[in-house]
Amino acid sequence: MKYIIILYDGMSDTPVPELGGLTPMQAAKKPLFDRLGRDAEVGLVQTVAPGQAPGSDVANLSVLGYDAVKYYTGRSPLEAVSMGVPVGKDDLTLRCNLVTLSADEPFEAKTMVDYAGGDIQTEDAARLIAAVRAAFGSDTLTYYAGVQYRHCLLWRGAREKQAALGALTPPHDIIGRGIADCLPKGEAAAPLLAMMRESYALLSAHPLNIARREAGKVPANAIWLWGEGTRPALPGFEEMTGLRGSIISAVDLLKGIGKLAGMRTPEVPGVTGYLDTNYEGKARQAVEEMRAGQDFVYLHFEATDEAGHRGAAADKVRGIELIDERALPIVLEYLDTLEDYALMILPDHPTPLALRTHTSDPVPYMLFRKAWKGSERGVSCVCEESAAATGHYIGFGPDLMKRFLGG
Repeated sequence: MKYIIILYDGMSDTPVPELGGLTPMQAAKKPLFDRLGRDAEVGLVQTVAPGQAPGSDVANLSVLGYDAVKYYTGRSPLEAVSMGVPVGKDDLTLRCNLVTLSADEPFEAKTMVDYAGGDIQTEDAARLIAAVRAAFGSDTLTYYAGVQYRHCLLWRGAREKQAALGALTPPHDIIGRGIADCLPKGEAAAPLLAMMRESYALLSAHPLNIARREAGKVPANAIWLWGEGTRPALPGFEEMTGLRGSIISAVDLLKGIGKLAGMRTPEVPGVTGYLDTNYEGKARQAVEEMRAGQDFVYLHFEATDEAGHRGAAADKVRGIELIDERALPIVLEYLDTLEDYALMILPDHPTPLALRTHTSDPVPYMLFRKAWKGSERGVSCVCEESAAATGHYIGFGPDLMKRFLGG
């Protein structure tokens, strides 16, 4: 028996005028997804618990069967684990985005132009983080380069400062807005604010950003610190479910969760987290994991979430379609050779195009078992509306995993 979850990050949405009043799930041409949906259980699941911020961190933990209220300690520690950052029990980690802030104004009067630094590539980002490390690094503050715009700051011995920092603002929540009200505040946050402020002059003058501007590209001209947290302790996924599991993703957040849960997190060449990712490579790796003896695979795609943050309706639709065209055929060809399997497709949270950030609304899920083929128990188009109409609703996110595994 094999189990596979295919996670379309941020796929769920609301009707969009640009799409003729449809959601991206309704507008997308996804014949394989919808064919499965005709013979599947389709419903809604609440992946984000009341009172929690609707991030990919808590939502993916929930889909994997973990109670995020119990186990979540912050976003950045999950990413830090994937990056090999040596996080001690008294340390604090922070996500460090390379961002684009508006020019000319004083720092506090600037606007968040791009939370992803003009989609800067990993190799170029490493050069900028090296400059940041040289300028601001110390015995207690160390910067680690990650993937594309996503990086990490380790603040040694600062665990007790987390409460005093308050909740630092994710940059994707303030696209197009002034940053003044969203900067770190208070005495504990003073070192963070100072580095963020000084990073603008440092990175604006970096030769790489000068070259980007001359080439008509958006510069990654500042750092933005957020996602503060301490190292969590997750029960092993195999201990919890009895299944040997793998997570396949382009992003450190998902790989960090996998490593903390004792799962395999194989690297796949050419994965980007955007529309240009290696769909076939990720799908083939999922098949290889199952052939090698893994019972459970979590196959994560990021592009739909990135499109939601940018308000890019056509890209969000295309992200759904590309998985259907290039990844699902490979996975289904293998699954159909098996005597039995279960497959689930869902988003972790909504990232509505109109809001360009995450929300806590329930998301549609599609759960298919091989034995249900031809049962016509499902819906003709898997989307937010059809999922709500079925009446199937799971109010506690981790219960979805129990249902998926047959519990």
